[in-house]
Amino acid sequence: MSRARPSPLVTGISPKEGEAWTKVTIRGENLGTGSADLIALSICGHNCLLTAEWMSASKIVCRVGPAKDDKGEIIVTTKSGGLGTSTVSFKLLKPERIGILDQSAVWVDELNYYDMRTDRNKGISPLSLRPNNPLGIETDKGKLPLKDIEMTFPGMSGDFTSENFSATWYLIENHAGTSFEQLKIAASNLKKQANKKNEGSLAYVKGGLSTFFEAQDALAAIHLRKDSDGTERVEGSMTQHLEIILNRASETADTLFQEVLGRKDKADSTRNALNVLQRFKFLFNLPLNIERNIQKGDYDVVINDYEKAKSLFGNTEVPVFKKVYAEVEMRIKGLRSLLLEKLLHTPSTLHDQKRYIRYLSDLHAPGDPAWQCIYAQHKWILQLMQDCRDEFIGGERVYVEGLDVEGDSRASALSRLSHTSSLKRGGSLQMTKPTNWSFETPQQVQFVEKVSDVVIGQLPNFWKLWISYVNGSLFSETGEKSGQVEKSKKNARQKQNDFKKMIEELNNQLVKLARGALLPTTLPQGERSLYGGWENKTEITGIWLTQIIQTVRGCYEALSALEIPNDMLQVIHDLLLELRVHCLMVTLLHTTDDVRSLADKEDWVVDNEGHTKLPAQFEQCVDQMLQSLKEPLEIKSGEINILQLEQVQDQATDLCMSIMKVFIYSLEQLSTTKDRRTTTSRISMDLSSPDRFNNMQACSSPTSEQRLLIILSNCHYLERHTFLNLADHLEKHGFTGAEKITRVSLVTVRELDEKLFDAYIERRADPIAGSLEPGIYAGYFDWKDCPSPTGVRSYLKEALVNIITVHAEVFTISKDLVPCILSKILATVADEMCRLMQCVSSFSKNGTMQARLEVCALKDAIAAYLNPESNASFEMALDALPQFYSAFDKKLVEELLNKFKSSMQLQLTCFQPSCVLPVKR
Repeated sequence: MSRARPSPLVTGISPKEGEAWTKVTIRGENLGTGSADLIALSICGHNCLLTAEWMSASKIVCRVGPAKDDKGEIIVTTKSGGLGTSTVSFKLLKPERIGILDQSAVWVDELNYYDMRTDRNKGISPLSLRPNNPLGIETDKGKLPLKDIEMTFPGMSGDFTSENFSATWYLIENHAGTSFEQLKIAASNLKKQANKKNEGSLAYVKGGLSTFFEAQDALAAIHLRKDSDGTERVEGSMTQHLEIILNRASETADTLFQEVLGRKDKADSTRNALNVLQRFKFLFNLPLNIERNIQKGDYDVVINDYEKAKSLFGNTEVPVFKKVYAEVEMRIKGLRSLLLEKLLHTPSTLHDQKRYIRYLSDLHAPGDPAWQCIYAQHKWILQLMQDCRDEFIGGERVYVEGLDVEGDSRASALSRLSHTSSLKRGGSLQMTKPTNWSFETPQQVQFVEKVSDVVIGQLPNFWKLWISYVNGSLFSETGEKSGQVEKSKKNARQKQNDFKKMIEELNNQLVKLARGALLPTTLPQGERSLYGGWENKTEITGIWLTQIIQTVRGCYEALSALEIPNDMLQVIHDLLLELRVHCLMVTLLHTTDDVRSLADKEDWVVDNEGHTKLPAQFEQCVDQMLQSLKEPLEIKSGEINILQLEQVQDQATDLCMSIMKVFIYSLEQLSTTKDRRTTTSRISMDLSSPDRFNNMQACSSPTSEQRLLIILSNCHYLERHTFLNLADHLEKHGFTGAEKITRVSLVTVRELDEKLFDAYIERRADPIAGSLEPGIYAGYFDWKDCPSPTGVRSYLKEALVNIITVHAEVFTISKDLVPCILSKILATVADEMCRLMQCVSSFSKNGTMQARLEVCALKDAIAAYLNPESNASFEMALDALPQFYSAFDKKLVEELLNKFKSSMQLQLTCFQPSCVLPVKR
């Protein structure tokens, strides 16, 4: 079981006395557990629960109501404790009434006494002493408009002093929400007031009855006297005497009450002036308020006040109001000028522009502020682009990663757009910028990026401003102000062609500035001085043109995203196409120069496959070129494949063939270039050097013959691998002339191969073949008179050693070249041997054996590298020799031949068939 809480007890109240609606604080014990627990609170018998604010169980704050009792207790009632008690009381003070003739140090509301009279000489009407609230209950003003009441009660009035007073009007206007019970109380109050007036008049008559009788007697005597004297005004008559007495009485009364009445008239005039000022203080204070709000930037408040003043006093005829309203109009005119200045000031945000346009429209500014703003923005963007060009041409601008000389630290809009576009493309060619990129970037590239950034940063807001102007949203976001919206749409339709010309002029300006910096020859002669002037700047290479293409392409995509018609952006599209073609041609031309310089990088170090790094470097150079062309050759939405253009295709094919030919020509130059450190000794001396092959790889300056072999090996590698790989790369990147490029390249490299091959054969075969004849006839040898053969003579062994040396030289560089080179050299040697044998007129027996021994020894030693030509030469040489005279001679030759092979077995090992690898030529 829960124990009931004690009843509330009030032990204190502060303040202890006061007038109605005084805020008091009640303190005590058990004053409730919360606001919901408090169900009643009365002070001096008046229910104060509506104004009560429960603070705690010991404190409540409320306001004292207009109670009937002057003094009473404070009773608190709660749900938990029930009806409470009080140990203190509160005294309700009644405000003292000050008469109209009493002096007061404070302003007194005299509405209940104000008689509204304008002339003190007139009598006071009893109705002038009307009470403010005749019903004696609180008024509850209704929300019904006054115009509707006037239409319902035509010719009537709600003023109870008016002759056309309508009680229904008064009740609707002042007591629309009053309950019926309150109205019954009001009726009782009216009855009481009527009874009091009747009783007061009757008591007044009873108390002064004798005075009335005396006055009646006096008036009757005056009437008789006048009748006896006559009614005419003559000198000394009673009428004149009475007039004098009355005038003196009036003057005496005026003298007595002059000061009081003077103060009363002054108070009336002051009150009337204050009433006028109070009633129209909005207008009188408006000029100062306009100035203050303009300084604070509260233009909305100014416009609202102006609209209100215009509706109230725009057509007034009162001189004072007209004067003040004229001052208001002057302030508004200044505000219009200020807003127009702010609107046309650049730069400004789109939000501010829309705001100022709406303000000017609400202020009924003359002209078309929206179109003025569009025109000013157009001129400003054009000037920005031209100033950007002038700054770069003059060399006054240093661009560092989105920070210019003015200290603008905002991130480049173009860089953000490029980054977003690259992500959307899935990662296109991203050029890595070095640390000092900003200082190495050509001025033209910086300029194009900056002027594109200007267009991308300003043109979107410019276009959005126009769209808002067209659809009327400049003046209303929600559909109101339909008149202004329709007017805006009508003006926009009239100026549509003008705006289209503005957009085209901006795009043409951007394109011409870019052409002047990058493609000056595409401009008319008369415009080159205006948009050119970049002749002294750094030449633009392919990689920077690729960067520019990214910039222009990003600019085109950004403007297309604004839903600008394609015909307005066609000039940018055409510029992009020309830049792509120009980038392709410039890249191919620069690649030609890069390929030409590859010859300087040749280190003559041969790898295991028989070629140097030069072919790989050439392939890498061309592959890098194709990678750098990935951006220009990429086909975006609405773009065409530039390699499908016939003229571009032919030029690109010719340049690619030129790249191949330049490299082949570089190889030819390398094969004929003589190094100062290269010896020019005779081949016999070179070939006999024991350190020749040990130092070949380490030698930084190979001999001319070694150069020929290295270039020959590189040519073979180009033919079998490099050109085929490059053909695949060209086809993958869309080069339609890849087949023609490959065919011409193969023809050219084969021509060089044959030329170098013949040069090497001439250098190596001629000395060997030329040494045969002197060796044969050394020591005055004679085929007719020679001793019996004892073996192969030294000249043949020396020739074989020289052939072995050539084999070693070729094998060291490229074993694939050995068969073809040795076959050609041996064919020359065989042909020379055949000539020498055919030139002998006659042979002795010993001469025949010696000749056959040497021819067969040479033929058998190099049998693995003999071709049909050399075989035929050896057969012709043997046919030119006489036959053996006996089997003994033949046997002797065979024995000597076997002895030769045995003695030179080690040297002749290189000519074994197992070492021969066929080569296709």
